[in-house]
Amino acid sequence: MSTLIATTNLKKHYQMGQTLVRALDGVSVTIDEGEIVALVGPSGSGKSTLLSLFAGLDQATDGTLNVFGQNLAAMTGADLCLHRRRNVGVIFQSFHLVPTMSALENVALSMMFAGVPRAVRDARARTLLESVGLGARQNHRPRELSGGEQQRVAIARALANEPRLILADEPTGNLDSRTSREIMDLLTALNARERKTIVFVTHDAPLAARYAQRTIALFDGSLAVETGV
Repeated sequence: MSTLIATTNLKKHYQMGQTLVRALDGVSVTIDEGEIVALVGPSGSGKSTLLSLFAGLDQATDGTLNVFGQNLAAMTGADLCLHRRRNVGVIFQSFHLVPTMSALENVALSMMFAGVPRAVRDARARTLLESVGLGARQNHRPRELSGGEQQRVAIARALANEPRLILADEPTGNLDSRTSREIMDLLTALNARERKTIVFVTHDAPLAARYAQRTIALFDGSLAVETGV
């Protein structure tokens, strides 16, 4: 397998008042194409920070970060925007759906920003919603959908521009145990069917053990232990 993500001594520090917060403090990891990897650890350990750096939503203070062979630290804001649009699908714990838009419109939105013609993006959005079991709910707005359904819309949206890398920040954090299993089964099916690389953040160790091929545990911004290597 080829290496998709590689970090060396990656750091993210920021100032909070008089305190220097070391959100990440020298993390070196590699993630191969086609893997399912869980980032685990207590609150404040740096899991979501690391995921945000992978996504190009934030930039490191120091160290190296290569994703798809590109040095994200050397990218301009415009380059990072293209990285997010073309290479990465992000799934947020809070879904981040546009409340005034239907499920179909939410999924089509990122394709609109990518310049995909409307007829093409609407057709693909319908196909994606059907693939996550929401073909009959495509015209419903977020408030008319359950938490699990909203997360399925978020997954379909993350897949809209056909990314090779899916990053999920606590994708089951707001869901009950049954719906959590359904969402994780959906993500692992994507990995098996399309070889999507999936990195997900979770505080749920049993869930990580069940679904991840490898677990990276963080503590106080540093790599604590890796399992399943």
